[in-house]
Amino acid sequence: MRRGKKYLDNLKKYDSAASYGLQEALELVKGLTTAKFDETVDLSVKLNLKKSQSVRDTVVLPHQFRVEKRVLVFCKAEKEKEAQEAGATYVGAEDLIDKIKGGWLDFDVAVATPDMMKDVGKLGMILGRRGLMPNPKTGTVTFDLKGALAELRKGRTEFRADKTGVVHLAVGKISMENGKVAENVKTAVAEIKRKRPVDAKGEFIRSISVASTMGPGIWVSIKDEE
Repeated sequence: MRRGKKYLDNLKKYDSAASYGLQEALELVKGLTTAKFDETVDLSVKLNLKKSQSVRDTVVLPHQFRVEKRVLVFCKAEKEKEAQEAGATYVGAEDLIDKIKGGWLDFDVAVATPDMMKDVGKLGMILGRRGLMPNPKTGTVTFDLKGALAELRKGRTEFRADKTGVVHLAVGKISMENGKVAENVKTAVAEIKRKRPVDAKGEFIRSISVASTMGPGIWVSIKDEE
């Protein structure tokens, strides 16, 4: 990938091979931003996983920074009122399934009651590819729609390790106080550690880094986060 002059200049301002304490790393991230918009601060955690192992769950960060999510709820008629009163943006059943089959995807997260999953499962190729498929592990397949939507309003966010064993998660904005971003990082790392597979061996977390949307990654000292 070809990098711009500002990005390359920023690489000269710090030691790209060194690990920093979390607060110092976040100060570097903020100081190395070049974009004119309020960049997102991204956390990357490299895990020691076998191909057969996976890490996936959700986390509620203590300091929110995203706009309110558009929540779609798949449910039958008797649960529609509960979903609407809980704040769902869209509520429906077969009508929404048909709409999505037609290419409509104007929502951020999907929740489904268990009795709808047989039909919702037909959207696997569409929703799964975009990380929108409801899943019991993330609390998005449930009859407790009120509770699920309350958690989503608090900012409950899904995380998962990719094929290379790395968890990527947005943890703040450049405009936020570093202390608040740091608390979000610590909460996310603690939750990732909690999902360590029971058969995982050796050191679970191999590396931690933080970066802005357009900036270089800064290594964070793992010992500082233990």
